[in-house]
Amino acid sequence: MAEYWYNVVTHEVEKGPQSDWRKLIGPYPTREEAEQALEKVRARNEKWDEEDEENRFF
Repeated sequence: MAEYWYNVVTHEVEKGPQSDWRKLIGPYPTREEAEQALEKVRARNEKWDEEDEENRFF
């Protein structure tokens, strides 16, 4: 079964890891999911930031 990776330097999807792992996000089971990698990362980071704010003690 093929795995797809999103290259954060070229902004292209790779079938199988073809680049240095430091440039890749993945693996994803489909090309379509890999194409959405940056949006998934952005949404996850926003959620974590919100959780951090909620759990902050002053």
